[in-house]
Amino acid sequence: MTLSPPASPFPLLDRINVPADLRRLDKAQMRAVADELRCDLINAVSVTGGHFGAGLGVVELTVALHYVFNTPDDKVIWDVGHQAYPHKILTGRRERMRTIRNGGGLSGFTKRSESEYDPFGAGHSSTSISAALGMAAARDLKGKKNHIIAVIGDSAMSAGQAFEALNSAGALKSRLIVVLNDNDMSIAPATGALNAHLNRMTAAKSPDGTIFEQLGLRHVGPLDGHDIDALVTALQAIRDDEEGGPVLLHIVTEKGHGYAPAAGSPDKGHAVATFDVATGRQTKAAAKAPTYTGVFARELVRQAAKDPKIVAITAAMPSGTGLDKFAEAFPARFFDVGIAEQHAVTFAAGLAAEGMKPFCAIYSTFLQRAYDQVVHDVAIQKLPVRFALDRAGLVGADGATHAGAFDLAYLGCLPDMVVMAAADEAELVHMVATAAAYDDGPIAFRYPRGEGTGTATPLSGEVLEIGRGRILREGGSAAILSLGTRLASALKAADLLSAQGISCTVADARFAKPIDADLVRQLARHHKMLVTIEEGAAGGFGAQVLQYLVNQDLMRNGLVVRTLTLPDRFQNHDDMARQYAEAGLDAAGIADEIAAQFPARARARA
Repeated sequence: MTLSPPASPFPLLDRINVPADLRRLDKAQMRAVADELRCDLINAVSVTGGHFGAGLGVVELTVALHYVFNTPDDKVIWDVGHQAYPHKILTGRRERMRTIRNGGGLSGFTKRSESEYDPFGAGHSSTSISAALGMAAARDLKGKKNHIIAVIGDSAMSAGQAFEALNSAGALKSRLIVVLNDNDMSIAPATGALNAHLNRMTAAKSPDGTIFEQLGLRHVGPLDGHDIDALVTALQAIRDDEEGGPVLLHIVTEKGHGYAPAAGSPDKGHAVATFDVATGRQTKAAAKAPTYTGVFARELVRQAAKDPKIVAITAAMPSGTGLDKFAEAFPARFFDVGIAEQHAVTFAAGLAAEGMKPFCAIYSTFLQRAYDQVVHDVAIQKLPVRFALDRAGLVGADGATHAGAFDLAYLGCLPDMVVMAAADEAELVHMVATAAAYDDGPIAFRYPRGEGTGTATPLSGEVLEIGRGRILREGGSAAILSLGTRLASALKAADLLSAQGISCTVADARFAKPIDADLVRQLARHHKMLVTIEEGAAGGFGAQVLQYLVNQDLMRNGLVVRTLTLPDRFQNHDDMARQYAEAGLDAAGIADEIAAQFPARARARA
């Protein structure tokens, strides 16, 4: 008797290697394809972890877009990219989904170098309409007729850039399709007047008099984003319409749709660890130490309990920044302004101008979006806005788009800006207290993603002397001046070097600006080598120290200076420890850099 192989649970999905295969199927089969795709997505993410709820919510939309449009000639631009996992499965990457966000594996976002089906890279929000309109203009100039589709969420639509793009699209009148995925969520529930407007439109089931029509876009919908027959029909009508010009299709979806644990908790289901499919229970490892984010949040609440002028601002990231704890304790003093970092910074400046003490908690990489406001509205006016920069340095699986690599350089060049970096949890507590007490101008403190070192935290923060570092270990050969959480690696490097006969002084700079001039002078005069270490790109802390050494004529007596920074390239996603090793900023890399300057026969005399 010949045994038949077991039937595949994905009979249709197994036939789809690229979207052209999907388009060979009948429209009546799209419901089954969507069901298989959702199941495959759940199985894949249960093994890898990653962004989850957003992808579950756009399964039907993803199938409909690739069925109706001739991708990759027709181009689909996904905003942010959190929702792009189903898109990756349908575009030739299904077999690699269990590598997602791992070193050497698929990116967690769309990435041009990864696939021809990713026409524009993503990671930050609210860019898709601008990029799509640029592509549409290029298409028109080249005399082509392909379709350009931008997919954007309701929270991302609240950002200024999205409306700048819509305003331009209405004036340019180029053929462009915008799909507004309205799920009433970003990472946290959506906020703001636009969200209320969309909710009224959904309740009325009518687009009459919408803000989008006033901007010059023809508005279709709202439609049920999980009714795949309706989606396919609507997209085909838009595709074949001869009217031209920009059109917006408004669909209403549910984040986490089709998987009860994710749909029932859309905030916690946004990004997940590995989990059990049957129960949805995540298999997160037990925390070894409090996270830096949690340490910041707790100390800010303590400071705010003592000072009613302290207020907190987030740009749609209350849980990610830890400010949800502040909101629980002081709801009237908490402001979630939506995905609008530019507004958040100038809003904070306005609060500071009226005597409040605003803490603007924004990931380092997202503060890049508001740099002009930091310069023009805060720094030039010397307003005491406190910037809490989470996710400073490398961030592991989220990769280059989310790495906080540049804040030391872009803040350190601003006059009167104070910049601190915490070496451990206790130092972070002191820096929150220092920022709360500082009223002479803008001040920023940076700290990394994830768990701390396990260092005990004080019951209350100590106000640090501005621009004053500290020495933790004395040695005579080389001096290591560390800024931020590379301090632990610097101390380990000193141990490795000690075994080789090279004694090291290890100091914690604490301040990237102003630097501790006395400390730098002392280290330069009493050591043969001075090494600075920072979790940031070239042009930051090390550049400040080097400029001081040169201007003060301290590069004498054969002093060797090295500035260890992140490499001059965008590092790919990987485990954070491997990323820092690749950058040469782990203990071994630091020790190797120093040992190379001390020949073995000279070490005994060093």
